[in-house]
Amino acid sequence: MQNEIAIRVAFFFGIFALVAIWELLAPRRTPTTSKTVRWLSNLGITFLNPAVVRLVFPILAMGLALLAQEGGWGLLNNVGLPYWLEVVVGVIVLDLVIYLQHVMFHAVPILWRLHMMHHADLDFDVTTGLRFHPIEMVLSMVIKLSVVVLIGPPASAVLTFEVLLNATSMFNHGNIHLPSGIDRKLRLLVVTPDMHRVHHSVVIRETNSNFGFNLPWWDRLLGTYRDQPAAGHEGMAIGLSQFRDARRLTLPWMLALPFIGKPGEYAINRSGREPVIGGR
Repeated sequence: MQNEIAIRVAFFFGIFALVAIWELLAPRRTPTTSKTVRWLSNLGITFLNPAVVRLVFPILAMGLALLAQEGGWGLLNNVGLPYWLEVVVGVIVLDLVIYLQHVMFHAVPILWRLHMMHHADLDFDVTTGLRFHPIEMVLSMVIKLSVVVLIGPPASAVLTFEVLLNATSMFNHGNIHLPSGIDRKLRLLVVTPDMHRVHHSVVIRETNSNFGFNLPWWDRLLGTYRDQPAAGHEGMAIGLSQFRDARRLTLPWMLALPFIGKPGEYAINRSGREPVIGGR
């Protein structure tokens, strides 16, 4: 599809700017650490990840979707659905897979080591939604490419999904205030900041809830939904109990964290007593 990069870049910078300005005008929480340090590190990883993924993979999801269409690979390329329905089904299936992938990265200890870099942020804002370890991004692309081959979604569905996922990840990680009535209605259609912020609580049972990034339905259907944090959104602690040192929010430490950091008890199949903030 022509102009893929232009479309992705335009949506990225447009949504990022919108949420960043919203955070300035109507913040939900008062930051606890240096925004300058966090943004330099989080944005550094944001621009490093696409370079790593493109270096590792000779073809990405949209290009593979076009090849699948030409070769007749995948379910949707063989069932004869109307095009618009193929797009809808493709987006929904990809979103379900991302939800399941997210649960898996919390459930498997070695994958949790990678994913805990995302959770080790001590504040929660638009840049947190972009903060993922490069190895996690590579594994995520392997999963996405596998789904494209198996399902055969149209290339436009893949592009729509990736643009939506990127946009909603920045939105639902935003440090933005929404009136509670609007939030309750909006979270029936999309994951809201108040819904996803619960997932970044230091409390284990809250960390292992609200796994959705885009569509909010999977958490409700599969029993991982939690409405609000026990301490409230202003009182909850963000991050992980074993990483409370703001001096470790730098990019080199973020990259090293999966290899030198303690995973704690957050992995789903290791969850035990609730942590005491300050470390273990």
